[in-house]
Amino acid sequence: MSETIPPPETKRRDFLNFFHSVRYAIEGFWAALRHEPSFREDLIFVAILTPFAVILPVNAVSTAVMIASLFIIVIAELLNSAIEWTIDDISLAKRPFAKRAKDMGSAAVFIAYINCIVVWGLILYSNWGRIATLEFLTWPPPFLP
Repeated sequence: MSETIPPPETKRRDFLNFFHSVRYAIEGFWAALRHEPSFREDLIFVAILTPFAVILPVNAVSTAVMIASLFIIVIAELLNSAIEWTIDDISLAKRPFAKRAKDMGSAAVFIAYINCIVVWGLILYSNWGRIATLEFLTWPPPFLP
């Protein structure tokens, strides 16, 4: 005889639920900031390169793609950290599947870095004529009176 499983409880979908979701996301961000050195290093990397993406003489789409490639690193690191913490919470025993899952999370972060390098490299290479002159660093900029 099989037991009948009750249907899952329907989740609330109201405005208050949205605020709870935002609060959980912020708590997750701060937990990663407090407990994950790799996450802090990634944020420093993003904080250093984002201003360069903004001031470089490339079009707005290229700037957005450059910044997005940086944030993909942070997202991958958060997911990798979540995988690692979950596996460590289940058991600290050495298990081949746990190692494989952790390695795959690390591979995702590595690929995010490769993606960032390729995106930045292509955009910098295709705009090198304007970047190499350093004309965009002159003060005052041409759009100021």
